[in-house]
Parts: sequence; C-alpha cells; structure tokens
Amino acid sequence: MKKILLTSFMAILCFASLAAADMVEGVWKSVDEEGKTTAVWKIYQKNNTLYGEIIVVPNQADSKTASACKSSYKDFPVSGDVSKMTVINTPFIYGLKMKSAGQWEGGNIIDPKDGKIYKCKITFRAQDGSKYKTDVLEMRGEIGLGIGRSQYWERSTEAAAESLRIK
Repeated sequence: MKKILLTSFMAILCFASLAAADMVEGVWKSVDEEGKTTAVWKIYQKNNTLYGEIIVVPNQADSKTASACKSSYKDFPVSGDVSKMTVINTPFIYGLKMKSAGQWEGGNIIDPKDGKIYKCKITFRAQDGSKYKTDVLEMRGEIGLGIGRSQYWERSTEAAAESLRIK
C-alpha cells in the first residue's frame, strides 16, 4: 500500500512539473529572413517571468562581449554594465508575462549586435502541416504602436547548439 501511495505521489509531482512548463520554453534557433541561423537561445521561466539567453552564436567565441550595448537598460534583470557582459548567457530577452499558454508579452529583447532594445512578444506556433511545417516561435520585436517585425525561430537542442560552437 505504501509503495502504491509513494508511486502515485511521485507521478503527480512529475505531471505537475511538466504541466508548469510552457511550449515556448526550451532551446530555439533564431533564424533571419534568409534562413540563416544567427544564434541558439535557451528560453525559460523564472518566477512566472520569461527570459531568454543566447547559448551559442555560430562562428563567434563565447567570450565575446556585448560591447555595442549600452551600460544599462530599464528593468534589466542582471546588475552590472551590460556592455561588458558576454553575449553568451546574458538574459537579452526579459520581463515577459504569460498572456495565455504559448503567448508571452510585455517584456523586452535587446539585440546584442547593435544594442537596440525592442518590446517583445513571443507566440508558440504549432506544426499544422501547411503554414507551419514544424513547431516555431514567432518572435516579434516592436518599437511601438505595433510597428515591428517577426522572425520565426526553430526548435533545436543543446547538442545541436554545441555543433555550432567554436572549438
């Protein structure tokens, strides 16, 4: 009887932890308009807020700093001079709150290549066999009043990201 209760309890805990994850979480390749991989990101939740960190930039050393960035940004989640932080493992996506499952908004994304900051919305788009051949993230950056552009990021893995890392 104790084994059955313990097994049931563990199954409930496992299910609860899986249910807490959102479809946008995981490893994603940012892809530009030409289909070229620009970075690999890890998207994650912390305290009901969504963040994203670059884990690999193809053909770029992990030690490269975000020197094009300003020293600080409003509500940036890490203390210190942003322009002296590495591009890798710095939360350039931050402050997003869940609107509904698979939809996050109200935060920001910083482009570490030029230091520009944009309002950010992330929407999970499930594979549907026609418009979306695979699961994608619609990553929308806006300058205000709905003016902006979207990129469609592809799901990836940490192992695939490693293959892009400079050795």
